[in-house]
Amino acid sequence: METSSYHHGDLRRAIIDAALDVIREFSPAAVSLRDLARRAGVSHAAPAHHFGDKAGLLTAVAVQGFGLLGDVLQKAAGQPDGYLAAGVAYVGFAVEHRAHFEVMFRPELYHADDPELLEAQARTSRMLYEGAAPYVQDGGTTPRDAALAAWSLVHGFASLWLSGNLPADLPEDPQDAARRVARVLFPHKAGDNA
Repeated sequence: METSSYHHGDLRRAIIDAALDVIREFSPAAVSLRDLARRAGVSHAAPAHHFGDKAGLLTAVAVQGFGLLGDVLQKAAGQPDGYLAAGVAYVGFAVEHRAHFEVMFRPELYHADDPELLEAQARTSRMLYEGAAPYVQDGGTTPRDAALAAWSLVHGFASLWLSGNLPADLPEDPQDAARRVARVLFPHKAGDNA
């Protein structure tokens, strides 16, 4: 087997990328540091040197995923109907970054107390909770309640889409389908062209 030459930082990225490939093809349970070393063409000790163990590697996958999701949500927040756009973007992220999504919300797979992970999760949570205030209804609903309702809707929709458990007559594009369903919670606003 030909062993690749890596520059500083490349091996870590290569191992994460290989792990994402395995997760996409199989599942997070199929990830093995030894297999990833073989795929990357390095010694079996190399992944352990960078990540410690499988949970350390999946922590890095989750950190990367939360960072990507935070970026997607931040970009969506700048659109005319930012909160709806963020929900639709959340579904788009889940479909486009399925391997990350399959790890991010399964804390039993990674080191849930990792400081970098906690920071990435907190940023994403802020993005999810910001903008919920206009959707508060009378009767004691709080912005937190509205945010949880919105998150539950888009996360559940994304999970159902990924597992193929939604009606076949929805639009083929997951973001279009999510927008249609999310309108139940997020009615049209002035300036919204969606």
